[in-house]
Amino acid sequence: MSYPWGDLALNLAVSAGAVVAVMAIVMAVACLIKNQSIIDIVWGPGFVVVAAVSYLVSSGSDGDDTRRLVVLLLTAIWGLRLGFYIGKRNLGHGEDPRYTALMRHQEGNLVVFLVRKIYGLQGVLMWLVSLPVQVAMYEDAALGVLGALAIAVWVVGFGFESIGDWQLTRFKADPANQGKVMDRGLWAWTRHPNYFGDSCVWAALWLLALGHPIGLVTVLSPVIMTVLLLRYSGKALLERRMLRSKGDAYAAYLERTSGFFPMPPRRVRAG
Repeated sequence: MSYPWGDLALNLAVSAGAVVAVMAIVMAVACLIKNQSIIDIVWGPGFVVVAAVSYLVSSGSDGDDTRRLVVLLLTAIWGLRLGFYIGKRNLGHGEDPRYTALMRHQEGNLVVFLVRKIYGLQGVLMWLVSLPVQVAMYEDAALGVLGALAIAVWVVGFGFESIGDWQLTRFKADPANQGKVMDRGLWAWTRHPNYFGDSCVWAALWLLALGHPIGLVTVLSPVIMTVLLLRYSGKALLERRMLRSKGDAYAAYLERTSGFFPMPPRRVRAG
């Protein structure tokens, strides 16, 4: 069994160029409309660009056609849904306070500042996290049992993410829930069904790349994504903000509900 290492290297280079192009376009638009938080909307679709580029570049390789198409479709469904959800959620709300606060510290050349603090960092992360998508395009084995397992894990992850977001949207849309803590549905089993689902999606894409000789190395992808969600851009920030805004009600929710992996709610002793 031989692998087209030169083709994969070309794919990695072309995808890097595609990420740079995406980030440059988004940065230009963000500066034009004075709203840097549009990068959050493009985060998911950016991976779709990488998957589409990788699919096209790998078209002449020995990669299994079914696997290549599955990887493209799974990435596209995940990324486009995420972009649509965040875009709809953020529509009409202006710039996210996180980016507004960051821009207050802007000094020196604006482009250099934005590349260092936002777009360069997110571009590097996007390219690194997308490695399983790129590598899987060059695996020549049929999907088999491992591929079926990967698809099953993806379905679980996508279900948690999309259903969790839908449940939260419905909860927030009801005026009767204003000021309350969302602790129903999937949110009763994990404080972050969307983050758990996101992590599963990338674990699934890693499984699809695992058969390739360097597939094991691409475990960096789900690891990086999960660490980001738990410690940096997701869970940690959100829970601190929720504790400040909802106080004891959210503290009680923290006590009875799993922080990540879905588990039955814990019984908390009164007093």
